[in-house]
Amino acid sequence: MRTTFFWTAYFVLFSLIQALPSHDRAPVQRRAVERLVFAHFMIGITSNRNSAADYDADMKNAKAAGIDAFALNIGVDPYTDQQLQLAYQSAANNDMKVFISFDFNWWQTSQAAQVGQKIAQYAKLPAQLMVDNKVFVSSFAGDGLDVAAMRSAAGVPVFFAPNFHPEMGTDMGPVDGLLNWMAWPNNGNNKAPTAGHNVSVQTGDDAYVKALGGKPYVAPASPWFFTHFGPEVSYSKNWAFPSDLLWYNRWNDILKLGPRFVEIVTWNDYGESHYIGRLDSPHTDDGASKWVNDMPHEGWLEISKPFIAAYKAGAAAPTDFIKDDSLVYWYRPAPRGANCDTTDTCMVPANNGSGNYFIGRPDGWEAMEDAVFVVSLLKAPAKIQVTSGGNSQTLEAPAGAAAFQVPMGVGKQSFAVVRDGQTVLEGTSPKDIIDGWNTPARSTGQSPASWSGFVCAGSACVDLPGDAVADAAADIFDYDLTRDNYLHHHHHHYHPDYNENEHHYLAVNPDNLVPDLDHLNSHDDHDDLVTVRNSLHRGYRARELYRAVQLLLPLWILSPRAVHLHAVRSAGAHAADDRATRASAGWGGRLVSGAV
Repeated sequence: MRTTFFWTAYFVLFSLIQALPSHDRAPVQRRAVERLVFAHFMIGITSNRNSAADYDADMKNAKAAGIDAFALNIGVDPYTDQQLQLAYQSAANNDMKVFISFDFNWWQTSQAAQVGQKIAQYAKLPAQLMVDNKVFVSSFAGDGLDVAAMRSAAGVPVFFAPNFHPEMGTDMGPVDGLLNWMAWPNNGNNKAPTAGHNVSVQTGDDAYVKALGGKPYVAPASPWFFTHFGPEVSYSKNWAFPSDLLWYNRWNDILKLGPRFVEIVTWNDYGESHYIGRLDSPHTDDGASKWVNDMPHEGWLEISKPFIAAYKAGAAAPTDFIKDDSLVYWYRPAPRGANCDTTDTCMVPANNGSGNYFIGRPDGWEAMEDAVFVVSLLKAPAKIQVTSGGNSQTLEAPAGAAAFQVPMGVGKQSFAVVRDGQTVLEGTSPKDIIDGWNTPARSTGQSPASWSGFVCAGSACVDLPGDAVADAAADIFDYDLTRDNYLHHHHHHYHPDYNENEHHYLAVNPDNLVPDLDHLNSHDDHDDLVTVRNSLHRGYRARELYRAVQLLLPLWILSPRAVHLHAVRSAGAHAADDRATRASAGWGGRLVSGAV
């Protein structure tokens, strides 16, 4: 019997959507200055994209939600320009906008000329976001960059809204706006808050607004934060920020604050679990698949849609922008007090260059609520029925958006929306909450179909065409990354020979390939980056799939942290469209859930 440890990113996110006729609404007066919503997009995990069409789904899904532009986070990888060109082309093809966000975990603050040259390279492309007739540019970190030199090298008017930090004493005079990255409650030093050190997101808002002195603010919004990398990678980190109802509460804060810009953190950063984009969007694996596999987050994107519309209209609430009744819920599939399994990769010492590696449970685990979280988006009042194991509650939900939480109970998780005595929506989650289970020791010759849903990464894949479920799971178990359509294979870019015996890279990487991260895995190694303190490091993230020791192990002994979203659409136009689409593609079920 192994009790396995599940954490904040390992939650079930379930979206029940009823398609109802939309009602005409009286037009709402638009603000004089247009408000824009961005989503942070990690280019560093897209090296396996080969055409602009590989970005189309991201562009279309974001646009449908009301997102105006992707902030394309770039490092200094050999594939950066190729992927930027594809992303810009796809954005143009889909009437979206994009802009570059320079990641100063990779760029150096001494590279102002190179930053400006990169801006100039893309400034005149049709999809480039323009604000106030200037090329919009942002960053992650970068305090100390010579902004004047950057502008000179760019040779075009630049609207520069970087992620500089007021508490570092950075001169904000040369900037046009600022992005605040800290979208989660924290302790002021990039760790989970404690009793004596609790910095709210609103406190961060106030600091940035004050530092800007009337210049535009890019306010952050993020649904979650959890990361759990052990010594199998060189950027070990293991912590969580409290995020239970953060997404709902933050959008309400934004409606009150009314900033000119909002940036969603993030669209596709799987390694920190705050992605709201689809898992089947092509990407390489930075090692996060051990807790991300089969765990879509699109339900959070569903929540954001009426809030985005309300924000752009200057409305105080999303009520008038809710088109259909829907219910979204999420939870961790095990109580917070569950002990780590001895096979959990974070149970042993590892590199702690980031200062955020903790053995065993992630830092911040105590702040997590053992609860099931529910957000209702309703056209009219209704009762919400929630059954979590042995706990059952009936909640009164008003028209508009509302949030609830119910104590977590081990067992089945069921939900219903009842109005005027009629059940409008109902469903039972495909993932139970468990308090421990037997982990079977299975060989590669045993059928993946017999595995429990939480036993190994990818074993819960359903809704794949034909026999692809067994094929895909077998591919994952046999580590054959070239055949699995969902565990996207890595690309072998050239790197010098690398001999890292501690992480056994050569055992799984006979070509001596090394992720770009291992060339730039700590700001402490680069004199030009000392102005960006370790507490601001986002994680020394990998750019390619090099899972080292993890790929040498039978996957059943890895932490089986499956997280799942199941989307059930009730009868109506959307459901009919969904069924027709899947029927024509030969899909047999209702769930699209692939291993990343």
